[in-house]
Amino acid sequence: MENPRPEKVAVVEEVREKFAGADAVLFTEYRGLTVGELQELRTSLRPGGGEYKVYKNTLVRRATSDLDVELGDWLLGPTALAFVSAKDDGSPGDAVVVAKALKAFAKGNPNLVLKGGLLGSTLLDQKGLSDLAEVAPREELLARLAGGMAAPMRNFAGLLQAVPQKMAYALQALIEQGGAAGAPAPVAEAADEPTDGPTDAAEEAPAAAEADDTDTTTNDTNDDTPAAEAGDADEATPAEAADEQE
Repeated sequence: MENPRPEKVAVVEEVREKFAGADAVLFTEYRGLTVGELQELRTSLRPGGGEYKVYKNTLVRRATSDLDVELGDWLLGPTALAFVSAKDDGSPGDAVVVAKALKAFAKGNPNLVLKGGLLGSTLLDQKGLSDLAEVAPREELLARLAGGMAAPMRNFAGLLQAVPQKMAYALQALIEQGGAAGAPAPVAEAADEPTDGPTDAAEEAPAAAEADDTDTTTNDTNDDTPAAEAGDADEATPAEAADEQE
């Protein structure tokens, strides 16, 4: 068996590394595209972290033989691969942006044919790759997610702000109505504001008692005084009695 040339071994190793480091690999057929059109296509893929590479199909099969990936008819005809990985600034690539760029370029250049792709460990057929291009970009999805999360938080914050206000209004209304129904009256007010019935009776009772005592004392005095005076008038002293006898 003939040993492979070092050049081929290097290419196989390069393809293997790119498959291992890519978030997605999209397969296309570029038959009929000029060098200038290929360069234009490469430039359009860079914003999404896409790198457009052309390899021999046999070397790609050899590089992916140990990846448990069956590429099938994707490696028939002149095939170019768009690897989606980290961008030059280190930010993650976006397979959706790369798929959109491929589909947009194919509309104006029928020689570019979308075959399918590998998104993570998921195989995409031609329709799946076309549908991927219709998904909203990562930034838009994150913006929608942030907006969806912000709306409930705003509503919750508004609810928290409304609760004290409503409670204050309720307390104010309760105070204006004189308190809750069935609530006991404040002790201080009960002591300061006596009722008419029991208080008048309590005041009249001592007055009546004082009047009775006054009358009794007067009667006793009147009864005792005449008796004493009468006794003094009827009874004579011994001296007076002797005078009378003489």
